[in-house]
Amino acid sequence: MQNVKTRYFLAVGFMLCIVGIVACQPYALKNTAAAEKRISLPAPEKTGGKTVLEALWLRKSTRTFSEQPVTMQNLSNLLWAAWGINRAEGGYRTVPTGMNKKDAELYVALDGGVWRYNAASNELELALDLPDVRARLGGAPITLLYAATAGNEFSGLHVGSMYQSAALYCAAAGIGNVVKRDRSDALSGILALPAGYKIFIIQLVGMPK
Repeated sequence: MQNVKTRYFLAVGFMLCIVGIVACQPYALKNTAAAEKRISLPAPEKTGGKTVLEALWLRKSTRTFSEQPVTMQNLSNLLWAAWGINRAEGGYRTVPTGMNKKDAELYVALDGGVWRYNAASNELELALDLPDVRARLGGAPITLLYAATAGNEFSGLHVGSMYQSAALYCAAAGIGNVVKRDRSDALSGILALPAGYKIFIIQLVGMPK
């Protein structure tokens, strides 16, 4: 009986170690993601980091980034902060949208292409399978692209709420970021968007130097 219990706890410990290793992996997806077309993200964390007031005091723009990778866990938290679901019943988001239409999309440019963030399944879906496009967007390790309906008077407010939530998470996690209007059209005609949508603004993200 003792041996059975020992083997059980060893197996559980091994699985927890595997989960921890996956969550701490860097975001680099170049070698596997393009083939898989879909990447599962670690569940976004609900605790940790700094307080809202501390994050507000620390929020700033960072324009130079180090080579230190952002972990998959931090990437998942970042995407959730910007456009995640925080109330499963009704699919309500971390940011408000006019009449709760949720008419926005979040894309992320990594070294394996451009990916659409699917908040419902907490996955990345390959949207543009193209050799590293990050140079076209400013060369940051990660670039968030905020898309919304072009003719909606509230779209600017939607994406503004999204990138501010992302910026506050970056401040809380010690990650650098900067919001930029220039180069937001760098993938026009290349990245397929829903009908009537356009990229309003982009946000460069990485570990600060």
